[in-house]
Parts: sequence; C-alpha cells; structure tokens
Amino acid sequence: MKRDPANASGMAINPRATLNRIGQGRHFLQIPGPSNVPDRVLRAIDYPTIDHRGPEFQQLGFKVLEAIKPIFGTTNPVIIYAASGTGAWEAALVNTLSPGDHVLMVETGQFATLWKKLADKLGLKTELIPTDWRRGVDPAQLETRLKEDRQHSIKAVCVVHNETSTGVTSDIASVRHAMDAAGHPALLMVDTISSIGSVEFKHDEWGVDVTIGGSQKGLMLPPGISFNAVSDKAIAASKTATLPKAYWAWEEIITVNRTGFWPTTPATNILYGLAEALDMFYEEGLANVYARHKRHAEATRQAVRGWGLEILCQEPSQYSPVLTAVVMPKKPDGSHHNADEFRKFILEHFNMSLGMGLGKLQGWVFRIGHLGDFNDLTLIGVLGGVEMALNAAGIPHQKGGVQAAMDYLARQAQQA
Repeated sequence: MKRDPANASGMAINPRATLNRIGQGRHFLQIPGPSNVPDRVLRAIDYPTIDHRGPEFQQLGFKVLEAIKPIFGTTNPVIIYAASGTGAWEAALVNTLSPGDHVLMVETGQFATLWKKLADKLGLKTELIPTDWRRGVDPAQLETRLKEDRQHSIKAVCVVHNETSTGVTSDIASVRHAMDAAGHPALLMVDTISSIGSVEFKHDEWGVDVTIGGSQKGLMLPPGISFNAVSDKAIAASKTATLPKAYWAWEEIITVNRTGFWPTTPATNILYGLAEALDMFYEEGLANVYARHKRHAEATRQAVRGWGLEILCQEPSQYSPVLTAVVMPKKPDGSHHNADEFRKFILEHFNMSLGMGLGKLQGWVFRIGHLGDFNDLTLIGVLGGVEMALNAAGIPHQKGGVQAAMDYLARQAQQA
C-alpha cells in the first residue's frame, strides 16, 4: 500500500501539494535562485546511481572537470564539492589563510555580509568597507585602502561579483586593476554563486585567485554542489595556510581529480545533471547565453520603469543580468507598501514566487529573477503576472510595463 511520508509529529506531508496551487500549469519560480531546472537536466539526474569508483563514473568525472573550466574562464583546476555555496566560501578561506589573517571585504549586500560573518567564525580579522547596498565595489575606494596598508597586512580581498540581494554586479576587472595599481599582493577571492553561468566571468584574465560558485542559479541545477576555481598563487598559498581543514582541503581533491575521481563520495546524480547542463551551454554557445541574460534583464527594467517603480541599483553600469530588485512605492505617510504582502498575494493568486528583500531590504524590496532556463515568452509571463498583481493588489503603478518589455524584445528580435 502506498503511504504518504510523514514528519516527526506524525502529520502527513505531500511534497507535491504546493506545486500547483492554482489550476494547471507549472509554478513560476522567479526567485533569483534556486532557479528552474530544465527537463533535460531533471531527466539526467534521474539516471541510476553508479559506482563512483568505476570506469563509467571516471568518464563522467573527466567530462565535467574539463567542461566546467570555460564557464569560469580558466584553464586551472575547478574543484567541485558536494556542498552549498556556503561550503565553497569556507573552502576558499581555509585553504589560503591562517588564524588572525586580515581580510578586506566590501559590504555590497546581504551575501557579502554573510561571508564576513563566516570569516569571523573562522578566526579571521575582517574589515568591511560599507556601502548603501545600492551599488557595487568602488575600485577607487578599494585602491586607496590598499595603498594605506603599507605593511601588506591584508592577506585577501573578498568581493561578491553579483549581489543576489540587490541586483548589483561589480566590475571584477576594475577590482583587479585597483589592486595592481596599489601594488598590493593580497589574494583576490570572488563570489560568483549567483552569476556563474549567467554573466561572463574571466578568472584567469582578471587575475582572480579563488572563484566561488554554486550549482543552483545560472548553472540550472538543484542545490547541492559548489565550486572553487583556483589560481597557481592560491594553490601556493594553500601550502602554508594553517586554518584547520580536512574535507575542504584542495590538495588531495586536485590530486585525485586528475584520475577522474574524488577522494570522498561525490554527488553523482547532480554531476549527471551538471554534464547535461554543460552540454546545453555549449549547444547554445556561451556568448549567446550571456547575451540572452542581458536581454532579459533590460526587458525587465523596461517593464519596471513602465510601471513607474524604482530599480534598487543606482548605477546603470552595474545592473545585474541575473535579477532586478524593485523598490515598492511609498504610501502617503512615507512608508513603503509592504513587499512581503505583495509577494504573498502574487503567490496565492498567480502561483508565482518572487524573491524577498533580504537584511536591510526586507519588507520594501522584491526581486524578479530572470536567469537560467529562461526565454522571452517566459519573461513576458513573469512580467504579466507582476503587472496583474500590482493592479489586483491595489499597488500604485502605471500601466504599460509589460508592453514596454514586449516592444523591447520585439526590437531585439528584428535586429537579430
């Protein structure tokens, strides 16, 4: 007899109960990650699990370890962990630093703040350059701070490439230029958890030492694996770093990866999915993938402007191709209409999930994800849902945002 799974309290749980809240059709998952997983990838993950010490797995291992490198823009090793992006944060720090080392970070949003908190817990001395969460890294400010560090006590600069909480993308090439202009030898570590696979990244060309990635956003996979792309300088630093590490240690993983295997049990079925996702990237062409994300981001911004709403990011050159954070309009008393109530309304009435405001942004910002397995018609459905909800929920706005997005996409199609 088939039985429903149950939780510890004995209450029956139906994991499919929330998948179709209203009628038929798929739930619109428009948070900026985890993103929608393509059917091809889901079918690949469904393959039978195999012996992770056998020759069939070895072929899979060789494939994904090589095919992932161009996504990061590197010819150096890319280490794949069975872990979340948080694990890859920790791996980057413990492999290269020692207790008490001085780390310079930039407070571009919630995830930069969380990375700092993790570094604090590891016993590192963290310094956070503040921002208003509406712009990215200021290279000039970073250069000035590094020039002040004449003793080179700062051992690493840690920045987030694309802040998932704010919709702001920082210019990593300019960060490297600032470090070089300051003549500073610190390691450069970059979080690309929400940008890798959606925004072009050049680990080698930009002189990044450790790039941190995750599976569940632009790479179109479920949560479960994460990445460290590492430079020769970072590998050299790992030889003398003394922060405790065991599972995260690069050396053994890199050595065993050369044979197509892992020293610990890998996430076999998600690696199946990764292999399929990488095939999809190269079939579309990486340049086309990145251009598609830019196109959908601009169409979304056209819609937001058409509604008369404010985009959180204040610097147009830093607009994210991954998501758009939208500021709720104000009431007559000066307070914002509640973004979380609006998100609840759109979920209950239109079966769509939008991203919540995180940290300082909670309650007055919502986020529209436009990344991963996504096309023009999906975007119009998303924006149509937002415009319908703005109208039905009585949120002050102008009509015509969806039309502005459609007009933009039509022009892009004509020019293609």
